[in-house]
Amino acid sequence: MYELMQVAGNSYYLQSPAKIGLYKLSDTDVCLFDSGNDKAAGRKIRQLLDANGWHLKAIYNTHSHADHTGGNQYLQNQTGCRIYAPGIECDFTCHPVLEPAFLYGGYPCKDLRHKFLMAQESRAEPLTPEVLPQGFELIELPGHFFSMVGFRTPDDVVYLADCLSSRETLDKYQIGVLYDVGAYLDTLEKVKTMQARCFVPSHAAPTEDIAPLAQYNIDKVQQIATKILDLCAAPLCFEELLRQLFAAYGLTMTMEQYVLVGSTVRSYLSWLKDTGRITVQFDDNRLLWQRV
Repeated sequence: MYELMQVAGNSYYLQSPAKIGLYKLSDTDVCLFDSGNDKAAGRKIRQLLDANGWHLKAIYNTHSHADHTGGNQYLQNQTGCRIYAPGIECDFTCHPVLEPAFLYGGYPCKDLRHKFLMAQESRAEPLTPEVLPQGFELIELPGHFFSMVGFRTPDDVVYLADCLSSRETLDKYQIGVLYDVGAYLDTLEKVKTMQARCFVPSHAAPTEDIAPLAQYNIDKVQQIATKILDLCAAPLCFEELLRQLFAAYGLTMTMEQYVLVGSTVRSYLSWLKDTGRITVQFDDNRLLWQRV
């Protein structure tokens, strides 16, 4: 774990639960794309930097989820590096309690205020094309979260963050975490047509041809949508819908799964309602969802 893998030229990644991109800016200076899931990850990165005589200039966060920003604070304190995050993700990175609060829909209880859902805060600045090193391209990849981005390096290596998952992950967990289903599908359609020397997703193997995996993710989203519509043949409240989805896919309910999958299912319901395939009614002070 945390083995340094060269993709092409100056473009590398660290093999970790969520791949961490690394680019050599010079013989001595490097930047990172994301920082791992916690202080321990940051410490491993620092050890690798020291072993190679590299100085960390900046961390470019793809988005604000804790498994991508967890090493920020440690590395920033240790190296003085600057940290950048896109759009509203910058606010979440500076104020990490926003993530569990958003997922839960209120003040998160202690069961949700931990490193899996809430990284340590870091001093992040807005990520714009202007702050990237020369020759880098900023790629907008919304859908998984608010303003997620990816990067294309001068080596023509594209880091795709969490815009798609491996087949194995999708087959095991079924319901991937999404904020905006419509935007996510648009992102996948865009990614499906992209060309690059190599693509490096955070949660799938690097590949020269990303189209088949992008299509597999698209198909999975459509399957989940169809399952929700089937379950809502008769009016159904959210909690019962969530219970039936967990049962259908063999998932186990925990506090973390409740907020992650629950938030995602609400996003599916919003998308299905906005596209005219599901409607709502109120009965006995309950909000019920039903297929049109």
